[in-house]
Amino acid sequence: MITKRTDLSPNQKYTWIDCREIDKEDISILTDEYLVSSELLADIMDADEQSRIEKENEYTVIICRLPSAEEDDEKPLERTTIPLGILLYPDKIITICRGDSVVIDDFARHRFRQCPVETKEGFVLSILGRSALVYIRFLKYINRQKDLVEEQLHQSIMNYELIQLLQIQKSLVYLTTGLTDNEVLLEKLQKTPYFHLSTEEELEFLEDSIVDNKQAIAMANIYSDILTGTMDAFASVIGNNMNVIMKRLTTISLSLMFPTFITGFFGMNVAIPGMEGKWAWLFLLGLCGLVAIVGTILISDRKNRSIIKAGLGEKRKRKKETHSPSEIKYLRRKKHTLEGED
Repeated sequence: MITKRTDLSPNQKYTWIDCREIDKEDISILTDEYLVSSELLADIMDADEQSRIEKENEYTVIICRLPSAEEDDEKPLERTTIPLGILLYPDKIITICRGDSVVIDDFARHRFRQCPVETKEGFVLSILGRSALVYIRFLKYINRQKDLVEEQLHQSIMNYELIQLLQIQKSLVYLTTGLTDNEVLLEKLQKTPYFHLSTEEELEFLEDSIVDNKQAIAMANIYSDILTGTMDAFASVIGNNMNVIMKRLTTISLSLMFPTFITGFFGMNVAIPGMEGKWAWLFLLGLCGLVAIVGTILISDRKNRSIIKAGLGEKRKRKKETHSPSEIKYLRRKKHTLEGED
Protein backbone atom coordinates (compact mmCIF):
# COMPACT_ATOMS: atom_id res chain seq x y z
CA MET A 1 0.00 0.00 0.00
CA ILE A 2 1.51 3.31 -1.14
CA THR A 3 0.26 6.58 0.37
CA LYS A 4 1.49 10.13 -0.31
CA ARG A 5 1.50 12.43 2.73
CA THR A 6 2.27 16.14 2.87
CA ASP A 7 0.57 17.03 6.17
CA LEU A 8 3.30 16.33 8.72
CA SER A 9 4.15 19.99 9.25
CA PRO A 10 2.92 23.35 7.89
CA ASN A 11 6.45 24.14 6.67
CA GLN A 12 7.09 20.72 5.17
CA LYS A 13 9.33 21.02 2.08
CA TYR A 14 9.08 17.44 0.80
CA THR A 15 6.56 14.70 0.09
CA TRP A 16 6.45 11.62 2.25
CA ILE A 17 5.55 8.46 0.36
CA ASP A 18 4.51 5.82 2.88
CA CYS A 19 4.86 2.24 1.58
CA ARG A 20 3.72 -0.44 4.02
CA GLU A 21 2.70 -4.06 3.49
CA ILE A 22 3.73 -3.77 -0.12
CA ASP A 23 2.76 -6.33 -2.75
CA LYS A 24 3.92 -7.08 -6.31
CA GLU A 25 2.02 -4.12 -7.74
CA ASP A 26 3.66 -1.75 -5.24
CA ILE A 27 7.07 -3.17 -6.09
CA SER A 28 6.46 -2.51 -9.77
CA ILE A 29 5.51 1.11 -9.03
CA LEU A 30 8.62 1.64 -6.90
CA THR A 31 10.98 0.20 -9.51
CA ASP A 32 9.39 1.85 -12.58
CA GLU A 33 8.21 5.22 -11.30
CA TYR A 34 10.67 5.96 -8.47
CA LEU A 35 13.66 4.04 -9.90
CA VAL A 36 14.24 1.97 -6.77
CA SER A 37 16.62 -0.89 -7.50
CA SER A 38 15.34 -4.41 -7.13
CA GLU A 39 18.42 -5.36 -5.06
CA LEU A 40 17.58 -2.68 -2.52
CA LEU A 41 13.96 -3.83 -2.32
CA ALA A 42 15.19 -7.39 -1.75
CA ASP A 43 17.37 -6.16 1.11
CA ILE A 44 14.48 -4.26 2.72
CA MET A 45 12.21 -7.30 2.36
CA ASP A 46 14.80 -9.45 4.15
CA ALA A 47 13.70 -9.93 7.75
CA ASP A 48 17.33 -10.26 8.93
CA GLU A 49 18.71 -7.16 7.19
CA GLN A 50 20.97 -5.02 9.39
CA SER A 51 20.85 -1.26 9.85
CA ARG A 52 23.08 0.82 7.59
CA ILE A 53 23.40 4.00 5.52
CA GLU A 54 24.73 4.22 1.97
CA LYS A 55 24.66 6.56 -1.03
CA GLU A 56 23.09 5.68 -4.39
CA ASN A 57 22.96 7.75 -7.56
CA GLU A 58 19.49 9.25 -7.10
CA TYR A 59 18.97 8.90 -3.36
CA THR A 60 20.51 8.14 0.05
CA VAL A 61 19.43 4.87 1.66
CA ILE A 62 18.99 4.44 5.41
CA ILE A 63 17.87 1.06 6.76
CA CYS A 64 16.90 0.77 10.42
CA ARG A 65 15.04 -1.80 12.50
CA LEU A 66 11.69 -0.91 14.06
CA PRO A 67 9.41 -2.79 16.46
CA SER A 68 6.77 -4.68 14.56
CA ALA A 69 3.05 -4.11 15.08
CA GLU A 70 2.19 -7.75 14.34
CA GLU A 71 0.70 -9.75 17.21
CA ASP A 72 0.17 -13.48 17.03
CA ASP A 73 -2.79 -14.81 18.99
CA GLU A 74 -0.91 -18.04 19.69
CA LYS A 75 2.18 -16.10 20.86
CA PRO A 76 0.87 -12.91 22.51
CA LEU A 77 4.14 -12.19 24.36
CA GLU A 78 6.41 -12.42 21.33
CA ARG A 79 7.59 -9.11 19.87
CA THR A 80 9.73 -8.94 16.74
CA THR A 81 11.48 -6.26 14.70
CA ILE A 82 11.33 -5.51 10.98
CA PRO A 83 13.63 -3.49 8.69
CA LEU A 84 12.51 -0.09 7.44
CA GLY A 85 14.07 1.46 4.34
CA ILE A 86 14.19 5.28 4.16
CA LEU A 87 15.06 6.72 0.76
CA LEU A 88 16.03 10.41 0.77
CA TYR A 89 15.42 12.12 -2.56
CA PRO A 90 15.98 15.85 -3.16
CA ASP A 91 12.22 16.54 -3.04
CA LYS A 92 10.69 13.50 -1.33
CA ILE A 93 11.14 10.72 1.21
CA ILE A 94 10.07 7.14 0.58
CA THR A 95 9.70 4.76 3.51
CA ILE A 96 9.44 1.07 2.56
CA CYS A 97 8.42 -1.58 5.09
CA ARG A 98 7.53 -5.21 4.42
CA GLY A 99 4.91 -5.16 7.19
CA ASP A 100 3.46 -2.63 9.58
CA SER A 101 5.21 -0.89 12.46
CA VAL A 102 4.01 1.01 15.50
CA VAL A 103 6.46 3.83 14.73
CA ILE A 104 5.19 4.40 11.18
CA ASP A 105 1.61 4.18 12.38
CA ASP A 106 2.35 6.86 15.00
CA PHE A 107 3.82 9.11 12.33
CA ALA A 108 0.77 8.67 10.12
CA ARG A 109 -1.35 9.81 13.08
CA HIS A 110 0.95 12.76 13.89
CA ARG A 111 2.25 11.22 17.10
CA PHE A 112 6.01 11.82 17.16
CA ARG A 113 8.57 13.59 19.29
CA GLN A 114 9.11 17.32 19.10
CA CYS A 115 11.77 17.35 16.42
CA PRO A 116 11.50 19.67 13.42
CA VAL A 117 10.20 17.48 10.59
CA GLU A 118 10.39 20.33 8.06
CA THR A 119 13.70 18.86 6.85
CA LYS A 120 14.38 15.33 5.65
CA GLU A 121 17.09 14.92 8.31
CA GLY A 122 14.62 15.88 11.04
CA PHE A 123 12.17 13.31 9.67
CA VAL A 124 14.77 10.54 9.94
CA LEU A 125 15.76 11.59 13.46
CA SER A 126 12.12 11.68 14.51
CA ILE A 127 11.65 8.09 13.32
CA LEU A 128 14.75 6.88 15.16
CA GLY A 129 13.84 8.79 18.33
CA ARG A 130 10.28 7.49 18.28
CA SER A 131 11.49 3.94 17.70
CA ALA A 132 13.71 4.15 20.81
CA LEU A 133 10.70 5.18 22.92
CA VAL A 134 8.59 2.36 21.45
CA TYR A 135 11.38 -0.10 22.26
CA ILE A 136 11.37 1.10 25.88
CA ARG A 137 7.59 0.79 26.04
CA PHE A 138 7.72 -2.77 24.70
CA LEU A 139 10.44 -3.70 27.18
CA LYS A 140 8.41 -2.41 30.12
CA TYR A 141 5.38 -4.34 28.90
CA ILE A 142 7.42 -7.53 28.57
CA ASN A 143 8.83 -7.05 32.07
CA ARG A 144 5.32 -6.67 33.55
CA GLN A 145 4.16 -9.80 31.76
CA LYS A 146 7.22 -11.66 33.06
CA ASP A 147 6.29 -10.74 36.63
CA LEU A 148 2.75 -12.06 36.08
CA VAL A 149 4.05 -15.34 34.68
CA GLU A 150 6.40 -15.69 37.67
CA GLU A 151 3.46 -15.28 40.07
CA GLN A 152 1.62 -18.05 38.23
CA LEU A 153 4.69 -20.27 38.38
CA HIS A 154 4.90 -19.83 42.17
CA GLN A 155 1.47 -21.42 42.48
CA SER A 156 1.79 -24.24 39.96
CA ILE A 157 4.55 -25.16 37.54
CA MET A 158 2.94 -25.96 34.19
CA ASN A 159 4.23 -26.20 30.64
CA TYR A 160 2.13 -23.21 29.53
CA GLU A 161 3.90 -20.78 31.87
CA LEU A 162 7.30 -22.10 30.82
CA ILE A 163 6.38 -21.62 27.15
CA GLN A 164 5.40 -18.03 27.97
CA LEU A 165 8.82 -17.43 29.51
CA LEU A 166 10.44 -18.80 26.35
CA GLN A 167 8.36 -16.38 24.25
CA ILE A 168 9.46 -13.49 26.45
CA GLN A 169 13.09 -14.54 26.15
CA LYS A 170 12.78 -14.69 22.35
CA SER A 171 11.23 -11.21 22.31
CA LEU A 172 14.12 -9.84 24.37
CA VAL A 173 16.60 -11.31 21.90
CA TYR A 174 14.80 -9.71 18.94
CA LEU A 175 14.53 -6.32 20.64
CA THR A 176 18.15 -6.35 21.82
CA THR A 177 19.36 -7.17 18.30
CA GLY A 178 17.29 -4.36 16.77
CA LEU A 179 18.50 -1.85 19.35
CA THR A 180 22.13 -2.84 18.80
CA ASP A 181 21.82 -2.35 15.03
CA ASN A 182 20.15 1.06 15.51
CA GLU A 183 22.92 2.12 17.88
CA VAL A 184 25.52 1.51 15.18
CA LEU A 185 23.38 3.47 12.71
CA LEU A 186 22.96 6.43 15.06
CA GLU A 187 26.70 6.63 15.60
CA LYS A 188 27.28 6.57 11.84
CA LEU A 189 24.84 9.44 11.33
CA GLN A 190 27.15 11.66 13.39
CA LYS A 191 30.12 11.03 11.08
CA THR A 192 28.82 10.22 7.61
CA PRO A 193 28.96 12.94 4.90
CA TYR A 194 25.66 11.69 3.42
CA PHE A 195 23.58 12.98 6.33
CA HIS A 196 23.85 16.70 7.07
CA LEU A 197 22.44 18.18 10.28
CA SER A 198 21.93 21.87 9.68
CA THR A 199 20.62 23.09 13.05
CA GLU A 200 21.72 22.79 16.66
CA GLU A 201 18.30 21.41 17.57
CA GLU A 202 18.78 18.45 15.25
CA LEU A 203 22.20 17.71 16.78
CA GLU A 204 20.72 17.76 20.26
CA PHE A 205 17.86 15.52 19.17
CA LEU A 206 20.32 13.04 17.69
CA GLU A 207 22.22 12.92 20.99
CA ASP A 208 18.95 12.42 22.88
CA SER A 209 18.03 9.56 20.54
CA ILE A 210 21.41 7.92 21.18
CA VAL A 211 20.90 8.21 24.94
CA ASP A 212 17.39 6.73 24.72
CA ASN A 213 18.65 3.89 22.55
CA LYS A 214 21.44 3.07 25.02
CA GLN A 215 18.94 3.13 27.86
CA ALA A 216 16.74 0.66 25.99
CA ILE A 217 19.76 -1.63 25.39
CA ALA A 218 20.63 -1.53 29.10
CA MET A 219 17.02 -2.35 30.03
CA ALA A 220 16.92 -5.25 27.56
CA ASN A 221 20.18 -6.69 28.93
CA ILE A 222 18.98 -6.39 32.54
CA TYR A 223 15.62 -8.00 31.81
CA SER A 224 17.31 -10.76 29.82
CA ASP A 225 19.72 -11.55 32.68
CA ILE A 226 16.88 -11.59 35.22
CA LEU A 227 14.80 -13.86 33.00
CA THR A 228 17.74 -16.24 32.51
CA GLY A 229 18.24 -16.48 36.28
CA THR A 230 14.50 -17.01 36.81
CA MET A 231 14.33 -19.83 34.29
CA ASP A 232 17.41 -21.49 35.83
CA ALA A 233 15.83 -21.25 39.28
CA PHE A 234 12.56 -22.79 38.14
CA ALA A 235 14.46 -25.50 36.28
CA SER A 236 16.18 -26.33 39.57
CA VAL A 237 12.80 -26.38 41.34
CA ILE A 238 11.41 -28.76 38.72
CA GLY A 239 14.45 -31.01 39.09
CA ASN A 240 14.10 -30.97 42.88
CA ASN A 241 10.41 -31.88 42.68
CA MET A 242 11.27 -34.73 40.34
CA ASN A 243 13.87 -36.00 42.81
CA VAL A 244 11.29 -35.94 45.61
CA ILE A 245 8.83 -37.92 43.47
CA MET A 246 11.49 -40.48 42.56
CA LYS A 247 12.45 -40.79 46.23
CA ARG A 248 8.86 -41.55 47.19
CA LEU A 249 8.51 -44.12 44.41
CA THR A 250 11.77 -45.74 45.49
CA THR A 251 10.53 -45.88 49.10
CA ILE A 252 7.31 -47.54 48.02
CA SER A 253 9.13 -50.10 45.89
CA LEU A 254 11.56 -50.94 48.71
CA SER A 255 8.69 -51.27 51.18
CA LEU A 256 6.95 -53.77 48.91
CA MET A 257 10.10 -55.87 48.69
CA PHE A 258 9.69 -57.16 52.26
CA PRO A 259 6.16 -58.64 51.80
CA THR A 260 7.28 -60.06 48.46
CA PHE A 261 10.19 -61.79 50.18
CA ILE A 262 7.95 -63.26 52.87
CA THR A 263 5.28 -64.50 50.46
CA GLY A 264 7.96 -65.95 48.21
CA PHE A 265 9.49 -67.79 51.14
CA PHE A 266 6.16 -69.31 52.15
CA GLY A 267 5.34 -70.11 48.54
CA MET A 268 8.26 -72.56 48.20
CA ASN A 269 7.57 -76.25 47.88
CA VAL A 270 9.06 -76.92 51.34
CA ALA A 271 7.23 -77.89 54.50
CA ILE A 272 7.15 -74.97 56.96
CA PRO A 273 5.82 -75.24 60.54
CA GLY A 274 2.33 -73.78 60.86
CA MET A 275 1.59 -73.62 57.16
CA GLU A 276 -1.26 -76.14 57.48
CA GLY A 277 -3.10 -74.06 60.06
CA LYS A 278 -6.55 -72.65 59.36
CA TRP A 279 -5.53 -69.06 60.01
CA ALA A 280 -2.01 -69.25 58.63
CA TRP A 281 -2.87 -66.93 55.71
CA LEU A 282 -4.13 -64.30 58.13
CA PHE A 283 -0.91 -64.49 60.13
CA LEU A 284 1.10 -64.22 56.91
CA LEU A 285 -0.93 -61.22 55.76
CA GLY A 286 -0.47 -59.41 59.07
CA LEU A 287 3.24 -60.16 59.10
CA CYS A 288 3.61 -58.75 55.57
CA GLY A 289 1.72 -55.58 56.49
CA LEU A 290 3.73 -55.12 59.69
CA VAL A 291 7.02 -55.60 57.89
CA ALA A 292 5.96 -53.16 55.15
CA ILE A 293 5.00 -50.48 57.68
CA VAL A 294 8.17 -50.89 59.71
CA GLY A 295 10.29 -50.87 56.57
CA THR A 296 8.60 -47.71 55.30
CA ILE A 297 9.23 -45.95 58.60
CA LEU A 298 12.85 -47.02 58.70
CA ILE A 299 13.46 -45.89 55.12
CA SER A 300 11.42 -42.71 54.78
CA ASP A 301 11.54 -41.24 58.29
CA ARG A 302 15.26 -40.89 58.71
CA LYS A 303 15.14 -37.13 58.28
CA ASN A 304 12.33 -36.75 60.82
CA ARG A 305 14.09 -38.99 63.33
CA SER A 306 17.30 -37.00 62.94
CA ILE A 307 15.37 -33.79 63.55
CA ILE A 308 13.77 -35.31 66.67
CA LYS A 309 17.14 -36.46 67.96
CA ALA A 310 18.62 -33.04 67.33
CA GLY A 311 15.72 -31.45 69.23
CA LEU A 312 16.16 -33.82 72.16
CA GLY A 313 19.88 -33.15 72.24
CA GLU A 314 19.28 -29.40 72.31
CA LYS A 315 16.76 -29.82 75.12
CA ARG A 316 19.21 -31.88 77.17
CA LYS A 317 21.91 -29.30 76.56
CA ARG A 318 19.67 -26.52 77.81
CA LYS A 319 18.74 -28.65 80.81
CA LYS A 320 22.40 -29.15 81.70
CA GLU A 321 23.02 -25.44 81.43
CA THR A 322 20.09 -24.71 83.79
CA HIS A 323 21.16 -24.24 87.46
CA SER A 324 19.61 -26.14 90.30
CA PRO A 325 17.59 -24.26 93.02
CA SER A 326 20.46 -24.49 95.52
CA GLU A 327 22.88 -23.04 92.97
CA ILE A 328 20.47 -20.19 92.28
CA LYS A 329 20.22 -19.36 96.04
CA TYR A 330 24.01 -19.43 96.34
CA LEU A 331 24.46 -17.09 93.38
CA ARG A 332 21.86 -14.66 94.78
CA ARG A 333 23.55 -14.67 98.23
CA LYS A 334 26.91 -14.01 96.63
CA LYS A 335 25.47 -11.15 94.61
CA HIS A 336 24.04 -9.45 97.73
CA THR A 337 27.35 -9.83 99.52
CA LEU A 338 29.24 -8.16 96.70
CA GLU A 339 26.74 -5.30 96.55
CA GLY A 340 27.09 -4.74 100.37
CA GLU A 341 30.86 -4.56 100.08
CA ASP A 342 30.53 -1.92 97.36
